[in-house]
Amino acid sequence: MSDYRIGVIGGSGLYQMAGLVVKETRVVETPFGAPSDPYVLGEIDGRGVVFLARHGAGHRLMPSELNYRANLYGFKSLGVDRLISLSAVGSMKLQYEPTHIVVVDQFIDRTRHRADTFFGDGLVAHVSLADPVCPHLVPLFADAAGDAGAVVHEGGTYLCMEGPQFSTRAESNLYRSWGADVIGMTNLTEARLAREAEICYATLALVTDYDCWHEEVADVSVTSVLEVLEQNARTAQAVIVEIVRRLPPEAPSGCPCCKALEHALITRRDRISREALERLRPLVGRVLD
Repeated sequence: MSDYRIGVIGGSGLYQMAGLVVKETRVVETPFGAPSDPYVLGEIDGRGVVFLARHGAGHRLMPSELNYRANLYGFKSLGVDRLISLSAVGSMKLQYEPTHIVVVDQFIDRTRHRADTFFGDGLVAHVSLADPVCPHLVPLFADAAGDAGAVVHEGGTYLCMEGPQFSTRAESNLYRSWGADVIGMTNLTEARLAREAEICYATLALVTDYDCWHEEVADVSVTSVLEVLEQNARTAQAVIVEIVRRLPPEAPSGCPCCKALEHALITRRDRISREALERLRPLVGRVLD
């Protein structure tokens, strides 16, 4: 088993990890192409951690340009089984103020242009996504964030939009009527793929703005977001260190994330192509071998 079982994927404003004692930087090749950046392997308090900048160093990649499959496949191939996701989001409710953290537990999908499954081309699987984040990580993340000094809200619904444009006012009000708590452009795609890869996944949604529904606040802009990102990044660094300290050596034995594929593969075994099996072996080998 890998010594690097904890992964961190940094979003807008978090392109490197303070507190991470770097051991090496590794380029990972995948059947799905290149990840966003080389993976940074290191330690936090003696625990092995793998870090990836979601948008690449210098924020080169839009949400719809990200190679989500390569990013998650790379984490899996390095031995990561628990993934801490950090994401800048807009708030859809007054109580979620800029600089607050929402540890979301549900998603609504409004994406259109991205590959969001490892399967197909010779092997079909249907995983359960009723509860799309790890039930063991959500309370742990919330407690760690609170103890690190953040204002934190446990639970909430993240609406994942396509982007890169921000919402229209009509869309923002529609999403509020659906019960969305925060809005972002990346995390549901990651959650889908993490579940297929049997990786425990949860999100720290870092609030930067009120989207455009709030009539008494200036409409969201890159300038206004950047003003909050730096403070959020400092908070996130402290929260990650606290999470890493608290994570048990292994995922709980009864965790549904770790067994997501046991009853999900539907293709008859004698009809699975050799190419599909080799491509997906890091994901399905536990079930098929």
